[in-house]
Amino acid sequence: MKSSDIVNPLEQRLETIKQQINTACEKVHRSPEEVTLIAVTKQVSAARAQSLLNIGVKDLGENRLEGLLEKQEIIEDAANWHFIGNLQTRKVKELIDRVDCLHSLDRLSLAKEVNKRATKPVDCFVQVNVSGEESKSGITPQEADAFFEQLAAYEKVHVIGLMTMAPNTRDESVIRHVFRSLREVRDQIAAKNLSYAPCTQLSMGMSNDFEIAIEEGATHIRIGTALAGTEREESK
Repeated sequence: MKSSDIVNPLEQRLETIKQQINTACEKVHRSPEEVTLIAVTKQVSAARAQSLLNIGVKDLGENRLEGLLEKQEIIEDAANWHFIGNLQTRKVKELIDRVDCLHSLDRLSLAKEVNKRATKPVDCFVQVNVSGEESKSGITPQEADAFFEQLAAYEKVHVIGLMTMAPNTRDESVIRHVFRSLREVRDQIAAKNLSYAPCTQLSMGMSNDFEIAIEEGATHIRIGTALAGTEREESK
């Protein structure tokens, strides 16, 4: 089906993004099945999030506890919930058993609290600040080995991969370098064969750079406005 044949704007956007995913995968001989599309719904209502589930989206991402709780109160359909924002230690208790995956594990104090509050092992991505920007959270690539060694103490923290955000730039070479560097750190950790941190996945790529991320190995892409739109758009 061509995106131009679809009347529903959400369906049209989803179809366009799927085509972009397919094209990016073809360029590097990957299967689209390797890429999980997370619809980031932080800027839209629960009704819009429900509409995304209705057209076949299975994974939803939120960056605020309040937004996640509000949507879960209203949405009845099953969804895979991803928490993608900075998580304050004091909010772990309310959140951790309500999500399927935490994308922002960035400090040992957070790992300790997750371990204390979770009732079962939690899939996590360790956030790595590859670009070195002060505005971004995450461990440095140089801290990765020591950080992962210390995570062995927390049996409920199950690290499935690494997460990063590229700088907001039009320079594709800079974006590609950040994503490639994260993949290299991932490979470095995966080679250790840690039972608590298989670290096979890569959460990277958003609306403006997900195709580059896929070419560099992303397994999870986080798409907000390009798919879900914005609250202002909803109100029209």
